[in-house]
Amino acid sequence: MPKKNIHPKWNHDTKVYCDGQLIMTVGSTKPELSVDIWSGNHPFYTGSQRLLDTEGRVERFLKKYNISNKDNL
Repeated sequence: MPKKNIHPKWNHDTKVYCDGQLIMTVGSTKPELSVDIWSGNHPFYTGSQRLLDTEGRVERFLKKYNISNKDNL
């Protein structure tokens, strides 16, 4: 026989906040959630992501081992 009343209460309208602003409403076992990053402010989704690597990895490898890029074509 399964135990009764062992599962947490499910809230169907949990409010999700980011920087004090209401972002969305989801289902959760907590009545309120606070997040730091979501798709609306993450650089990958907003298109503001910048690559910090000025020299590519392949080019660095070829330079390190003194391999000409023409040799690989």
